[in-house]
Amino acid sequence: MEDIIIGCHVSFKSDTQLLGSLKEALSYGANTFMFYTGAPQNTSRAPIRDDLTIEALKLMKETDIDLRNVVVHAPYIVNPCNTEKMDFAISFLRQEIERVENLGVTKIVLHPGSHVGLGEEIAINNLIYVLNAVVLSDTKVDICIETMAGKGSEIGTNFSQIKKVIDGVLYKEHIKVCLDTCHLNDAGYDISNFDAVLDEFDKIIGIDKIGCVHINDSKNVRNSHKDRHENIGLGTIGFNNLLKVIYNKRLKGIPMILETPYIGDTDDSKERIYPPYKFEIEMIKNKIMNASLLNDIRAYYK
Repeated sequence: MEDIIIGCHVSFKSDTQLLGSLKEALSYGANTFMFYTGAPQNTSRAPIRDDLTIEALKLMKETDIDLRNVVVHAPYIVNPCNTEKMDFAISFLRQEIERVENLGVTKIVLHPGSHVGLGEEIAINNLIYVLNAVVLSDTKVDICIETMAGKGSEIGTNFSQIKKVIDGVLYKEHIKVCLDTCHLNDAGYDISNFDAVLDEFDKIIGIDKIGCVHINDSKNVRNSHKDRHENIGLGTIGFNNLLKVIYNKRLKGIPMILETPYIGDTDDSKERIYPPYKFEIEMIKNKIMNASLLNDIRAYYK
């Protein structure tokens, strides 16, 4: 099997923190992972516990997981494009960068935000202003701007918009891009011809700017601008097309992160939900689509 860096979104709990996130990722057969340092819907954050971080780093060394491939995702509620929310975005992102640096993680994925009626130009200028306020010469992390689907008034739905942002940041060596396959599909990019997508990205931005990739199938047809993730192989992108992204030689060494939906237990009146990652990662490593994926997930966790 070719070397790939494949992981998924895991939890980050106040009592176990990085150690708990790592153990969850290992239980899925992952060799990297991504987490929010608190709930994505708010900015409430518990203090970082150095003892748990030290334990996690020791276990990472034992299990050959490179901390440089681990990713933190900033919460959705940060909208650096909105003039009225810029001070909040700057304050929170400064704190988040400090927290991430304390953990030793070097990548933060950031949704670029929405212009909320201000228009694309003002939104991009606002985002540049925020990034210049938080990304300094001694910053130890890279901010990975995520490609977006184009839902509502989102910014970052095409490579040219992201290029404008990068060009405006003073310390642009700390600005990277997070490609999201579902978002790219829903924004209009053809994942079935992914090398052509990479060619366009390389021409406009440069492949060296790709910091990580979110691997998600899509519930929607291409160019729908809806942003609804689907489990691997069950959406409109398809299993084989996603494999061509994951195993693309031009992305060798780039962490791939699954953000696919949890699976509902439809036979249970209380409807529990189960993580799909153990089975999706197994499929990806074996390069064989599991036709009974959903049933196997439900059976495993019951």
